[in-house]
Amino acid sequence: MNFNKKKKNLLVPIAVIFCALYIIFSVQPMGQEIHFTPEWTEDISHIQENSNDAKKIPFKLSQNIGYFTADGKIVSAITFPFKSTVSEKWYATFGASGTKTDFFFADGTLAGTIDEAGFPFFDQDRIFVMQPGGTSFVKCNSEGKREWNYEHYSPITAFSSSKNGTAAGYADGTVISFLPDGKIDQKFAPGGSNCDVILGVAISEDGNRIACVSGQDQQRFIVAEKNGGHSKVIYHEYLENSISRQTLVKFNNNSDYVYFNGKDFLGIVNSKKSTSKKIPIKGKISQIEFSDNNELVFVLSKDGKKYTVTILESFVYPMASFSFEGECSFIQTYEDSLFIGRNTKISKISISKK
Repeated sequence: MNFNKKKKNLLVPIAVIFCALYIIFSVQPMGQEIHFTPEWTEDISHIQENSNDAKKIPFKLSQNIGYFTADGKIVSAITFPFKSTVSEKWYATFGASGTKTDFFFADGTLAGTIDEAGFPFFDQDRIFVMQPGGTSFVKCNSEGKREWNYEHYSPITAFSSSKNGTAAGYADGTVISFLPDGKIDQKFAPGGSNCDVILGVAISEDGNRIACVSGQDQQRFIVAEKNGGHSKVIYHEYLENSISRQTLVKFNNNSDYVYFNGKDFLGIVNSKKSTSKKIPIKGKISQIEFSDNNELVFVLSKDGKKYTVTILESFVYPMASFSFEGECSFIQTYEDSLFIGRNTKISKISISKK
C-alpha cells in the first residue's frame, strides 16, 4: 500500500476546512491573523519506533488507547476489551470485576500495581480508583498504593481533580472538595431544585474555587470559593432548560474562567468578575482544551454522528468552527498545535499568528 499517497489524500479535506477558516479570519479587522496549517495525518495502526526523549501525547479512540508524538509517529496503540484509562504519564486496561490493576508508563514499562478493587482513573499525574458501589473513591500514589480514601452514603455523580485539590459531587446534592492530603476543605449542598443531584463539578487549578451544575427542575450553575474555612457562592445562575445527564465543567489554567455544558449551549463564567456568556452548541460537549499560550480555547462536541470543533479567542469570543462525521473523536493541544482524532486516524494542525 502506498502510505504516503493515502496520507496526502487524507489531508485534502482538512486542508479545505482550514482554507475556509482562513478566508473567515482574513475579512476580520485583526492586527495579526491566526493561521491553521494541516501538517500530517496518520492511522493509529501505523506504529513507528520513537526515541524515549520525545514527548508522548496520549489518545483514546473507541476501544484503542496509546501515544503519538508531535512529529507524527504513532508510538503505541493498545486495544482493550472493556475499560481503560490513559494520561500523559500512565495507562491501564482493566475488566469489570478486577481486584487489582497493573499500570504502565507511556513507554510500555510496568509502573506499578493498584491493589484496590474498582475502576482506576488517571488525571495527569494523579491516580484515583472509583470503588464498587459507587459511593467511595481512593487516591493512590505514583506506585499505586493507597494514600487516602473517602466514603459517602450517596453515589458519586461528578468528579474533578487538579494540582491543588479534588472535588466530588453526589446524588444527594452534596459537593465536597479535598486538599491534596485528603483533608476536607469545602463541603456544601447548593439545593434550590426539586432534585438536588450534582451533574457536573470542577475544581480550579489553585484549589480555591469549585463550580457545579446542580439539580433538575430549576437547575443551577454555581461557583463557590473558600472563604475563611467556609464556602462562599460568588456566582449563581438558574438555567432555563435543564439537562438530565452528567455534564462537563472545567476551569481554565489560570482559574479565572469556568466553562460548562448546558442544554445546547456552552456556558462561560468569568469567576473574578462574575459575568457570564452563552454560546450555542448543539449536542454533548466531551472536551475543552486550551492552547499553551492560553490565547485559544478548543471545544469538541457531538450531535448524533456529527462532531464539531468550536474555536474561541480570548476565552469567550467564537472565531470559527468546523464539523465532521465519525464514530469517535478526541482533541489535544501541545505547544502551537491542535491534534484531532477521528475513528482510527490522528491529524496535526499547526497554529500561528502572522
